[in-house]
Parts: sequence; structure tokens; C-alpha cells
Amino acid sequence: MNRIVRQTAKSQHYDQQVNALRRGCFKDPFSFLGMHAISDTHSEIRCYIPGAVKLTIKLAKQMVVSTRYGDSDLFITQCRNQDISAYQLVIDYSDCQVICEDVYGFDSSLDDSAMYLFNEGTLEHAYRHLGAHFIDFRGVAGVRFSVWAPNASSISVIGEFNHWQQNQHFMRFNPASGVWDLFIPELKEGQCYKFSITTLSGEVLEKADPFAFKMQQAPGTASVLQRHPAAIKLTDKMQCQRVKRNAIDAPISIYEVHLGSWQREEGDRYLTYQELAQRLISYVTEQGFTHIQLMPISEFPFDGSWGYQPVGLFAPTSRFGGLDDFRYFVEQCHQANIGLLIDWVPGHFPSDPHGLHRFDGTHLFEHADVRQGFHPDWNTYIYNYDRPEVRSFLVANAMYWLEEFAIDGLRVDAVASMLYLDYSRENGQWIPNKYGGRENLGAIECLKQVNLRCYANNPCIMMVAEESTAWPGVTRQVNHDGLGFGYKWNMGWMNDSLHYMQRDPLYRQHHHHELTFSMVYAYSENYILPLSHDEVVHGKGSLIEKMPGDDWQKFANLRAYYAFMWAHPGKKLLFMGGEIAQRSEWNHDQSIDWHLLEHLSHQGVQRTIAQLNKVYRDVPALHQLDTEPSGFSWIDHQNAQQSIFSFIRFAKKASDYVVVISNLTPTVYHDYCIGVPSSGAFEVILNTDDEQLFGSGVQVCGRSAKTTSAATPSHGHQHSIKLSLPALATVYLKRVADEFIDCIK
Repeated sequence: MNRIVRQTAKSQHYDQQVNALRRGCFKDPFSFLGMHAISDTHSEIRCYIPGAVKLTIKLAKQMVVSTRYGDSDLFITQCRNQDISAYQLVIDYSDCQVICEDVYGFDSSLDDSAMYLFNEGTLEHAYRHLGAHFIDFRGVAGVRFSVWAPNASSISVIGEFNHWQQNQHFMRFNPASGVWDLFIPELKEGQCYKFSITTLSGEVLEKADPFAFKMQQAPGTASVLQRHPAAIKLTDKMQCQRVKRNAIDAPISIYEVHLGSWQREEGDRYLTYQELAQRLISYVTEQGFTHIQLMPISEFPFDGSWGYQPVGLFAPTSRFGGLDDFRYFVEQCHQANIGLLIDWVPGHFPSDPHGLHRFDGTHLFEHADVRQGFHPDWNTYIYNYDRPEVRSFLVANAMYWLEEFAIDGLRVDAVASMLYLDYSRENGQWIPNKYGGRENLGAIECLKQVNLRCYANNPCIMMVAEESTAWPGVTRQVNHDGLGFGYKWNMGWMNDSLHYMQRDPLYRQHHHHELTFSMVYAYSENYILPLSHDEVVHGKGSLIEKMPGDDWQKFANLRAYYAFMWAHPGKKLLFMGGEIAQRSEWNHDQSIDWHLLEHLSHQGVQRTIAQLNKVYRDVPALHQLDTEPSGFSWIDHQNAQQSIFSFIRFAKKASDYVVVISNLTPTVYHDYCIGVPSSGAFEVILNTDDEQLFGSGVQVCGRSAKTTSAATPSHGHQHSIKLSLPALATVYLKRVADEFIDCIK
């Protein structure tokens, strides 16, 4: 009787397990599937294989045919323990035979100490532990899958290798960490996969791997198995070059690029990473830029988001090639001594069903309350920065780009939206922090952690904040209560200066402060002056079309503005197309209008940028003291009536300086007197009215390129020089070395 009862109970148990397997919802597969001891002498191997006609267990010395359990796809094999040192499955389908390992015969290969750090929020290299990794486990080659989803009821790996069946590869749940894992032997690079997640309510979600190194290109939504190459290592020479080009006193001139629309091939085809490595890097070098900044290259589903709504944060977009191709592009930047920055988007993520939203059926990566977890402007979700695992995810992603690819730095998008709980929200639409304030304390700590750890591990990088408010200490060190960024975009300068330049020169005298106010706060942060993609989209018009006047005046205004910008304290950033004065707004669906270079006016702007970059790089006074008040002095900031601005940029050696004058009216001023700090000869090193730049060719110093000072006090200085100031132009003059002055005498 007892035997019958036990047998009945066993059958009922098996029936329950089979039903769960059929439904594809099985939280603890290793407790039932695989090999299990049933007595001191025998074990039972249980395999669930939908579609199998026959299963044979291949032991070391014999083959044992399995018994099908009823009419189910469960196969049961009993063997003596002494016969089972290892085994394989021989599966007969109606059209083929497959010999493989039993996935439920492998223990977990997760690193418990790493999982502890992940749950603590400090696993800096989480991408090495979570996701899909090719490994050798107990002498068997395969892929270890692992995913954080603590509230799921069941998770399966689905993919091309199992015909996307939910009930083939159930994962093991690790309650301590909330991570599920499974080792699947004999998988191949390039195979697509997802995680099939059954929620506590029974809903089935098919999610891409948050840590995948490769994703399908849209409209595909699957992750792709990818062996990750070894991290890029810089040579000693490259490391020295990086130290110099990223230094706070270095000439940093950044060319912002959208890879999909810089150039296109016939048929509107994207250039590949390999092609971009040849063309883009060569062009940037010729133009004299020191850095390239890529708009987001993490995989994103919607072209129109420009990459700012990423789903695959660890996967370079496959639009332009594979991981090795992107790696080649990065290496070529290093070879050419061009710094490479990429846009990084830790502020929000999209609502695509295969993404992070409701990842395990709960608000895992985002806040549950829409007042904290949903961004009304962009219809995206906001990370829950208070959650340690989310911090591990974001810190690891930042570290991934910096350490695996030796990227020079990250430009962090939309920092203001992270810092403020009431960002773009009305009263009643946001929740105060625990102190009653509007600061997002979790986001602040997350940004500090990212910057602190990234700089600690990679001291010569650039962490750049796109922060549009007056938040104090953005570029102050974390241990001095700052956010820890290296640089901040100067959005105030950008807005004020563009407003000024768009005005008719007749009315500029009434808005003189728009070009002088930036010097009031120029040294409160380490600034980059940005003319980014945001200024040439959404009906704002291109830079050239913002300029007033007839066509000649438009180009003169733009050249003068660029030269004013390059002389103003702060590093420089220009979005692609600005260097050729593109007429139309930027369109992500088409190439820059390179044909415009058939016209001398557009060639002149391109030459202006090249000249500015050369002078900026070669003349220490224009870059050495960008963050020091001693590097700048006004000559005259009050000449509003004539709309003339004049100032001095100093190098670390005070006698090494450059005089800068911008005349932003369409009037030429002859015999214009400018005070200078010392006597000597002064040479024109840049004039945006030069005929070679499509200017009118007004001679600043008469027939000579130099002029000598007179002992005539002006503008608070004991010496002065007289010049002809071209209309709508900026002029740089450099004091000639003393030995040259002696030669003149």
C-alpha cells in the first residue's frame, strides 16, 4: 500500500512538473531536470525535449534508451551510479539526430562575490559577469547566460538555437542576488537570442539582454551572441598623446558627428566604421580638430531618436558594422592622435517592449511612480538611481566604453533632467526628496560615483556634462562636494551669443551685454563652448541662416562669430556641417551638403575653421589659461555704440599674449586705437576678412601684416596700436618676440 501511495504521489508530482514545463513557466528547473539520485545505488536522468521522437543516454560504456513519461515530452532514464561519470544526450527528431550535453548537468558558474558587489551597487565591471559570455566550463565550450530579474516567476533563454521555444532552456534562479543563469554548450557566435520572462501574474515578456555586446539592427529586436575581443591597449606613445590632448591647458577642439549623416554612399547607404575610419579621421585631421565626439552609438531602435533612446547600452550600433569594425575605428583615432568622445545617455530609456521597461513585470530599472519614473517631454522612462543594481549597471556601462575601447571620454546627455525631480514638471507632478527639496539625491550620487570611479581607473579621460542650469560645482571634485565632471557645456554662452548674432547689426548696440556677460561666470566651471546639433534642428535653422543681412554679410558674420568663439575662454565644439556653413537644418536621414563647397563662400568658412584650429593649437595664449582668470583681460567691453569687442588672451608666460578685436557692424573703422599691455610690434595672425576666406580684404595694418605700438595711453594701458577694423570681422594680433622687435629697430 505504501509503495502504491508513493508511486501515486510521484506521478502527481511529475504531472505537475510536466504541466509547468509545457506552459514554459519553471522557476527551479535544476530541482527536477538533469540527474538526481533516487537511491544509494541509482540515479534518474530527466530531460524535457519537445519534438523529440526518441532519447538515448550515452554513457561512458553503454547507451541507455530513455522512457517517455506518458504522452509528454519528458524522458526518464534510470542508471546505476557507478555507470554515470559523464553522459551525453542523443536526441532523435523526425528529420535528424542531435548529440549534445545536458544543460541541467552543469552547476552555476556565477561569481558569488561579484553578485554581492552588483547588489551593493559597486560592481564596476558587471558586463564581465552578466549577459552572454562564451566560456569553457568543465572542459565544455558554450555560453553562460545570466540576467538580473528578481521578481520573475520563470525565465528561459530563447533563440535561433532552440527555435525560440520558451520551454527548452529554463534558467536557474539565485535568490541571494536575484540573478538567473544557465550554461548552454555548443552555441555559435552570431546566433540571436532573448530572455523569455514569465512574470508573477503569468504574463510572458520577451526581452533583449541588457548586457548584450551586439544587437540586431532595427527592426530586429534580438540580442546577438558575440565574443568580446580583448580590451584595446594604448602604447606608451599613445598614452602620452592622450595625456597631452586631454589636459586642462590643452587646445581642445571637438568635431561633433552623427555617423549616419556625415556622408552617405550611392543609394543613400551608410558609411561603415571601416570607411569612416579612413574618411572621417582624415578630414578631421585636415581641419585641425583635436577630438571627435560621436552622437550615441549604443544600439537604438528608432533612427529619429539620433541614438538618445538606446536599448543596447553595451552594443555599438550595427548600422555601420560589427564590434570589430567599431574597434578598428577607435584604434585608427588613436593612431591619428585624435581624441574620441561618445555621447552617453544615463538619464532615461525608451518604452520599447524588448527594452528595460517593466523588465521582469515590475518597475525594475525605473521608478514605479510616474512622477519619478516617467519623462513627459520624451515619453521615456527614468532610471531608479536609488537602486544599487541600477547604479552597478550604469557605472559598468560607462566603464565599458572607457576601458574596453580606451575611449577618451563621455559626454553625459541631459544632466539637468537627472538632477532635478521637478525637471519639466508642473506643481503636483513631482515628489520632493526626503529633505523636501527638488534635487534628485539618487541621481546626484550616481553621477558622483560614475565620475569618481571613471577618473580613478582612467585618470586622463574627459567626463563632460551637458548641464543647462546653474547647478553649482558640476566640474568640482567629488571630495569638494562637486559632481566630479571634467568639463561642462557652456549653454549660457551659446544661447546669449547666438541671440546676439541673430540680431540686425543696427540693433546690436542695445544688446552688447549678450557677448560680454559670459565673462562674469567664465571661471566658475571648466567650460566647453558648444555649437551642437541641438542648435540646427527643430526649426531653429542652420548657423549660416541665423546670421542677418545679405549673403556676403551672413558669411562675414559667421566667420567673425567663429573667431570670437575660438578666442573666448573655453574649449570648442562644433557640429558637423557648421564648418562648411551648411544652408539647411541638419537632417539625420541625409548627408551633409558637401556640394556647397563648390562655392567660394562656403570654402571660405571651411578655411576659416581650419585656420582657427591651427592658430588655436599653435598659440598658447589661446588655450593655456582657459580655466584661469589670469588668462583673460578686457581691453574694451563697453563700446556698445560701435559693437566692437576687444580683449587680451594671455599664456602662462604673461608677455606671451594675443589681442582680439571683433567688429560686429558692417562698417569699416580706420585708425581705430586699441590699448596694449606693452610696447612692441604686433602681427596679424588671423583676419576673418581675408580675401582667401571670402572676405573683402581690408588691410588691418596697411600694406604690412605688422604694426608697432606707440607710447600713447589708451584703454588703461600705456601703449596703443592703430588699426583698420574690417566690417563684420574678428582679428587676432600677436605680440612679436623681442628679438624680432630689436631686428626692426
